Amino acid sequence: MNLISAWRIPASLALLTVALLANNTKDPKPPIAAKKAHVETRHGKAVTDEYYWLREKTNPEVVKYLEAENAFMESQTKDLKPFSEALYKEMLSRIKQTDLSVPVRRGEWFYYSRTVEGQQYPIQCRKHGSAVGIDLDAKEEILLDQNELAQGKKYLGLGSFEVSDDGKKLLFTTDDTGFRQYKLFIKDLETGACTSALAERVTSTEWALDNTTVFFVTEDAVTKRSDTLWRMDPGATPEKVYVEKDELYRMGVGRTKDKKFVILHIGATDSTEMRYLDASNPKDELKVFLPREKDHKYGLDHREGLFYIRTNKGAKNYRMVTTPDSDISPKAWKEFIPHDPGALLEGVELFKDFIVAITKAEGLNRFRVLDFAKGQWHAFAFPEPVYAAFDGANPEFDSHMFRFGYQSPITPNSVFEYDMVTGRRKLLKQTEVLGGFDSSKYECKRLWAEARDGVKVPLSAVFRKGTKLDGMNPLWLYAYGSYGFGSSATFSGNNLSLLDRGVVFVIAHIRGGNEMGEAWHDDGMLMKKKNTFTDFIDSADWLIANKWTAKDRLVIEGGSAGGLLMGAVTNMRPDLFKAVHAAVPFVDVMNTMMDATLPLTVGEYLEWGNPNEKAAYAYMKSYSPYDNIEKKAYPAMLVTTSFNDSQVMYWEPAKYVAKLRATKTNSNPLLLKCKMDPAGHGGASGRYDALKDKAFEMAWMLNQVGIRK
Repeated sequence: MNLISAWRIPASLALLTVALLANNTKDPKPPIAAKKAHVETRHGKAVTDEYYWLREKTNPEVVKYLEAENAFMESQTKDLKPFSEALYKEMLSRIKQTDLSVPVRRGEWFYYSRTVEGQQYPIQCRKHGSAVGIDLDAKEEILLDQNELAQGKKYLGLGSFEVSDDGKKLLFTTDDTGFRQYKLFIKDLETGACTSALAERVTSTEWALDNTTVFFVTEDAVTKRSDTLWRMDPGATPEKVYVEKDELYRMGVGRTKDKKFVILHIGATDSTEMRYLDASNPKDELKVFLPREKDHKYGLDHREGLFYIRTNKGAKNYRMVTTPDSDISPKAWKEFIPHDPGALLEGVELFKDFIVAITKAEGLNRFRVLDFAKGQWHAFAFPEPVYAAFDGANPEFDSHMFRFGYQSPITPNSVFEYDMVTGRRKLLKQTEVLGGFDSSKYECKRLWAEARDGVKVPLSAVFRKGTKLDGMNPLWLYAYGSYGFGSSATFSGNNLSLLDRGVVFVIAHIRGGNEMGEAWHDDGMLMKKKNTFTDFIDSADWLIANKWTAKDRLVIEGGSAGGLLMGAVTNMRPDLFKAVHAAVPFVDVMNTMMDATLPLTVGEYLEWGNPNEKAAYAYMKSYSPYDNIEKKAYPAMLVTTSFNDSQVMYWEPAKYVAKLRATKTNSNPLLLKCKMDPAGHGGASGRYDALKDKAFEMAWMLNQVGIRK
């Protein structure tokens, strides 16, 4: 590329203007970012970016600009503080602040976490158990108190948490920057002694069967691609085992459910390669299970001399085959779960005597159980039309109890145990919602909006009974729609603050996720990505036409790739929405995808397209939010980010707001809120801090539709 830099105005003068305007509390005006022409030649054409300089993270002028944006945001929302504080107290009042998770058996111990009122982080604990369950009178052993680890820090993220098979050592990783930059530690659970950091930039970990050897994966310091597997005996120098050089692939290490094999997962968007070794012989060389092949994705588990392979070979929605661990060649494969074109085989939970198949159809998960001895499958149903069900913590291979989580927009998260012998299910715990919550006061529905190409898009709607659906209701529409990650219809105690104020909350399960199978993802990626945006717009139009809301009562929200969605749909139909919250939004698509040194970029060519190819470049540019800002009226917008976000760099939303403010033609609010303290892609790490941020965002959105208390 030919790079040309030219200064239009002195940056010092521009930043002085920013500071003066932002600090003029009598007549506060928005910061005006300096314009500096940065020109690149792409596919033979010059492309100018006037706000490229905001990428300079160590530049004091960049920090001043972000601080000026924050000051302006504070000045514009000071009247919202009482409402925001009231919402925070309201949401907090529903939470049982001192609480306990359901204990999970691992060998002779039961592991759980607990929270204490006033403390930001959970405490990881365990107690001895017996054959019948946890010994409630046993002495509690605190394995890790995250509150102690976080002392003196403004951020603390816990990554890996792996106890050795003998229960004597704990392998864990922590990040205190928000940049997903984890350090590796080992704690002796008998003495309480903890090592200093043994490695940095660690992304996954696993023990071998000898309770001594540790495997861990590290990331590249620039691109943050997980690319190197290490083997280490504590006290010895780590040994490099494998380096993945193809930038399309990332790695993770784990173990089969029966603990017999260490598995190295090497994956790209469209293909997989697994390597494995005997966990009882950790010094062995890794073997390739099946070489990578374009468009073939697979996963492995092991039981009773057989590998169980979930594969999309000849099966868009995946099937499962088995093969002897003594002969893993495809000619030895035997069909175990056939392909179902109407249901995605999301995964399995493999036990010694049972297997649970987890499938998804019409956006809903379903479970089927096989008793190997009887050779019979049986399914069990769920009572609500809209719900979310997930396999839970099931670390014990030799067990007849399957633990799963169930919830819906009106049913709090519930942990069940299903006896695979008797077919009985038992509720172990349902998250307690304080303040007199009564699920019978609310209703959830599955709706189907018709997209412009005739495809039916599922919507999950929840509202308080008695809400008049006459087209005058405020409606909060949320969606994600990327990477094949489906949006689940889960319970949110925070959303009760919306529903109780007459707001309808809707999730649009648009293409790009996997709610309707793998084809749903395919139809919302690469050269079909615009289906994601038009599905959302068509869903909004359908909700308005069917009197669920009106244009001036509709607010929308999405984060990360869902933030890209927010930017794209507001460019395409700015008249359709009253207010928008774009959280950590991936809005500067072209500049990010043209920079191969940035985290996530190269590996995501297979999701978004490779902009070095002319056709892909033109298509991506046609929807990139930053590149398609125009002189027209835009809805009210709140854009939130973190200065230390490693997944969507702060400069994307910062540049987007700067350009939008300089271009849009109306006076609707446009605010940028950038967390300058350490925080990650998901915001603050402390639970109280995160709740305060949520209360602010909710207060701002509600205020846009006239709800102020």
